[in-house]
Amino acid sequence: MEICILSDLHLGTFGCQAKEVLNYLKSIQPKTLILNGDIIDIWQFNKRYFPASHMAVIKQIFSMASKDTKVIYITGNHDEALRKYADFEMGNIQLTDKIVFEINGEKNWVFHGDVFDRTTKGSAKLLAKLGGYGYDLLILINSLLNWWMKIMGKEKMSFSKSVKNGVKKAVSWINDFEQTAAELAIENKYQYVICGHIHQPQHRVFTNEKGSVTYLNSGDWIENLTSLEYYDKGWKLYQYDPKKFENVSTISKNKIIHLQEELSVITHEVAFQVSM
Repeated sequence: MEICILSDLHLGTFGCQAKEVLNYLKSIQPKTLILNGDIIDIWQFNKRYFPASHMAVIKQIFSMASKDTKVIYITGNHDEALRKYADFEMGNIQLTDKIVFEINGEKNWVFHGDVFDRTTKGSAKLLAKLGGYGYDLLILINSLLNWWMKIMGKEKMSFSKSVKNGVKKAVSWINDFEQTAAELAIENKYQYVICGHIHQPQHRVFTNEKGSVTYLNSGDWIENLTSLEYYDKGWKLYQYDPKKFENVSTISKNKIIHLQEELSVITHEVAFQVSM
């Protein structure tokens, strides 16, 4: 795999599927790993809730960087506090707000996408943060319900997807978001525009009188469990299949202690580098 793109992990929230993220990251060896925003949810960060499984994801990312994988962390709205450190680099890890790169003669424009979202700006930002807490609570309730439905032998269901699909304004907003990103990409003569933010995995072609562009969205790791992978000279939308990871062992208590210790060391090292 040449490139892997993940977005919207929202580490530090109840909705994050950290175990699945870790399984996936351990199963791949990309030359470049792009984390396209909202990886650590600083908006909702709480010292009382950051499980070992979430720490294990961070540890795995650092481990991949130590083994020649280039890690590019693109900031999103939920981790916008990191934007003051944009263009910071340490070893194989780069922090930035957006990137443009060319592969096989085609230009790819990658950014989180919140720049198109007025609800993350100004006075509306407080409502967006409150909405984030409400969404997290909805996901938690949904998880408990799906746990019960699994026991009853019934299929899982998603409250938030049902709400989004049932509200015309939400559907319209997603379409407008994709259209805006595509039109700007065509204007700048990019062949691909790649976003996250709206938690809606997508792979489609937009065309207007000025040209065409392929719009891609890596989705999220709360409900959809999707990523984008580049191999065999093309982008593919990956869908996590839990059946393929049924025999993966869980994290032991000793491993949890080591993860906490290592994360503490890493955090201090990064803080020291940034302060310099």
